[in-house]
Amino acid sequence: MEALEAAVNERIRAHIPVTVNLLSIDDPAVEKVRSRGLPDDHAGPVRIIDIEGIDANMCCGTHVSNLSHLQVIKILGTEKGKKNKTNLIFIAGNRVLKYAEKSYNIEKSLTGLLKTGADEHVDAVDKLQKTVKRLQKSNLIILREMAVLIAQNFKNKPDRGNFFSLHNKDGDNEFMNIIANEIGFQDTMIFLTVGEEKGVGLFLLAGPENIVTEVGPRVSELLQGKGAGKAGRYQGKANSLVKRAEAEALLKEHSSKLTTGEE
Repeated sequence: MEALEAAVNERIRAHIPVTVNLLSIDDPAVEKVRSRGLPDDHAGPVRIIDIEGIDANMCCGTHVSNLSHLQVIKILGTEKGKKNKTNLIFIAGNRVLKYAEKSYNIEKSLTGLLKTGADEHVDAVDKLQKTVKRLQKSNLIILREMAVLIAQNFKNKPDRGNFFSLHNKDGDNEFMNIIANEIGFQDTMIFLTVGEEKGVGLFLLAGPENIVTEVGPRVSELLQGKGAGKAGRYQGKANSLVKRAEAEALLKEHSSKLTTGEE
């Protein structure tokens, strides 16, 4: 690609003219460039584009009158093409200047953010990504341990009642399920949410199957979400947790049935 790019830019700098010739179908010059062939029913002149000393081909597109008008080309890379061919990705003319300006501005911004020279940007980002992965892994472990402790703390309360509700901004589905499994929901109504307090999040409702089946869709509606459930669980995505308190009040009302024995 470097050799190709250099060769093309050399031709551009050489100010090679590009001419357009309209020839009749029976002109001998047409036969010399008929590499792709013409339709059998073609009528009228044939348009030949001649790049002096380089190439002559049939084409009906727009062309510069001199290769120097292209200014410069830059090959950016390749991509897999059809039939085992390779496509070149390139830019030319003013787009090269704009690309250079954009790249410089990005490089300048990264230098300020990473506090390193441009040659060290890739290594700096790689180190940051590895650090983030380690922190995320540690955070997940802490969240799992915290879920167990939260559940145990509730279970150890002598006056714990039969309703448990919790919102955690940083939790996930596994966090909620650990709490539900640790507490046990045969005799306890559990309402858990994770995510932004007034924004998008996840929810889990667990408890006696008959109650969960009844109120699950209503909770999902209050949270503007979608959910599904079985075997005493109902969980899904909440598009808005703004009405979480209303959902909690609804569940508290139904959890009282666990104490009174109402159906």
